[in-house]
Amino acid sequence: MDQDFEKTAEQAAAFQRLWVDSASKIVQAAFTITPNSPPPEIMRQIRAGIFQALASSWEEFMRSPQFLEGMKQWMENAITFRKMTTDFMARVRNEMQAPSREDIDTVMLNIRHLEKRLLDRLDELATQVNAMNHSAAGNGRARPRARAAARRATAKVRRAPAQKR
Repeated sequence: MDQDFEKTAEQAAAFQRLWVDSASKIVQAAFTITPNSPPPEIMRQIRAGIFQALASSWEEFMRSPQFLEGMKQWMENAITFRKMTTDFMARVRNEMQAPSREDIDTVMLNIRHLEKRLLDRLDELATQVNAMNHSAAGNGRARPRARAAARRATAKVRRAPAQKR
């Protein structure tokens, strides 16, 4: 426990040093202006100096071993937490005799396959109906309104699979 506290204190001190260095760089950048510059140029120089100091301090901070180690630990903890919650929920579903996630995924996959087969079959039927209407139109038996209705129905059936897939 004492070692953890010391390690945390060292990391906090390193973090504090980075920010103190950053603040001192910003102050130095603000006072490196030349007295002969016009006022707008002075402001640009101050702004550029501040941005440069911030960029260098943030880059130094984000590349520091303390920050990288902290991010590594955070990611490992997040992954561990995700695994624990997934296992816990799986146990809860098992205890409640509810379907597992894999069961639900399998059912959804089967439903998608069934939907695809149905839509493919509807396309085939629409093609057959369309062919029958065209052959009837060649004999003069199909009425114009019936042909137009068949074309609209065929177009709807052909558009529907593209929207659902």
